[in-house]
Amino acid sequence: MKKIDKILALAKRNPDGISFRDFESLLASLGFQFDRQSGSHMIFIAPKGQRVSIQNRDGMAKGYQVRQVLKLIKE
Repeated sequence: MKKIDKILALAKRNPDGISFRDFESLLASLGFQFDRQSGSHMIFIAPKGQRVSIQNRDGMAKGYQVRQVLKLIKE
């Protein structure tokens, strides 16, 4: 199993327990493109054109943002 597959499985199992660095790697592997940063908000564009804002909270990704991305890739 590749590392990115492990990160995706972790995100699905426990969206509140994924590191921000792993979340960024996951976004890149799923085809999300970094658009810009405004303060603490990093804006990514999904392959289908939706915008996603993510934030680093003490080295961890915010659970609701992880769930938002999981919902986008499911569609």
